[in-house]
Amino acid sequence: MAKAIWNGQLLAESDDVKTVEGNLYFPDSSIRREYFKPSSTLSTCPWKGQARYYTLLVDGQENPDAAWYYPDPKPAARDIKNHVAFWRGVEITK
Repeated sequence: MAKAIWNGQLLAESDDVKTVEGNLYFPDSSIRREYFKPSSTLSTCPWKGQARYYTLLVDGQENPDAAWYYPDPKPAARDIKNHVAFWRGVEITK
């Protein structure tokens, strides 16, 4: 079971994660939405497409753009559609 934890709170947990470029992508249905705020940040990957971000908000502390996802990934990355990955201090255990 893979887990994503930040600031002492479980953000996501799943035994059905996808690994891409060393990052674990959790199914969208496994995230605890109460800790996620949409961000206006965008980035582009040449083979995955355009990423959107979430800012994490846990116990009054923010972690800007610490989670990302590809709402409409390119065909080569279709396996991570409806999945979320983490960075910026989010602890991932598997």
